[in-house]
Amino acid sequence: MTTAEFIIGHSEDDAIERKKEARKIFLALLAAVLIHLVIGYGLAVFGGLLSRPFSVNEDEEKPVELTFMDLAPAPPKNTMFVQNDESKQTEQPKEKTFESNANSIAASEQPAAAANSMPLPSQDGSERTKLDFNSQIATLSQQGAQAQPSAAPQESATPEPSVQPTPLTKPEEFAMLTTKPTPRPTVSSTPQRQRSSYQPMKERTRLAGSITNRGTSAVNAVGTPLGRYQKEMFDAIGSHWYAYIEQKSDLVSLGTTRVSFWIDRSGKVKNVKVLSNDSNEAFANVCLQAILDSKLRPIPEDVAGALPPEGLETEISFTTFSNR
Repeated sequence: MTTAEFIIGHSEDDAIERKKEARKIFLALLAAVLIHLVIGYGLAVFGGLLSRPFSVNEDEEKPVELTFMDLAPAPPKNTMFVQNDESKQTEQPKEKTFESNANSIAASEQPAAAANSMPLPSQDGSERTKLDFNSQIATLSQQGAQAQPSAAPQESATPEPSVQPTPLTKPEEFAMLTTKPTPRPTVSSTPQRQRSSYQPMKERTRLAGSITNRGTSAVNAVGTPLGRYQKEMFDAIGSHWYAYIEQKSDLVSLGTTRVSFWIDRSGKVKNVKVLSNDSNEAFANVCLQAILDSKLRPIPEDVAGALPPEGLETEISFTTFSNR
């Protein structure tokens, strides 16, 4: 009995001791975890406080960078020019699709083409690259007839250039079919030519566009100061060109010459360049001389404000083709 009780009593004490040891170990582990958490949190907070002024110092040490931005508005790009008959001018359209010398409202003689989104009318015509809504013959300016001293020589000298060879090295002798120094004053009276009987040749072009409004073929064009100045320029060049072609008809060949140039603010022609030419050299010379001999008035202030400092950039295509 005594031994058995001793054994039993010893087992209970051992269990109690084990529980105490386990509790101590658990409390020690818990304390260690809490200590680690506190230390980690403290390091995080303390490290953040230390790193904050360090990052500020880094930012302060970086060089200051300045970025310059051009906030000035770029000059507006000019829209395509379409010449209108001023006698048929309409009210201003709601949308400005083209620049012109007179207003016109878009209309089409035929139904709109379903597969075309171009803001053009649909009409029958020839397969030409120019944009013409009607056909008309070329009429040379009668401006020279107003100058009495040169009127008679002009009439009598008209057939002579086709027979009498004119040196290509001095194409200025073409001007207005006059003699002596009179061509220069006659050519320089450009602003008055717009009121003369000059008109360029036009041949109705075959078109298939998206305009649905029915009526005489036209586009949405707004008459602007720039458009009116462009008409003056084209009329001045065109009147010279037709006169020179009539004189040189036996020398030029069929083809097209594309020429680009600038009109500066004083009205002078600059930077004339032949972009392409599938005709002969004589035809190209006639086109260049027609541009160089055209005297224009200075670009008006209300026009110059919409142009780059260099002035007005222009490209013209001159074409001769056989009559069918």
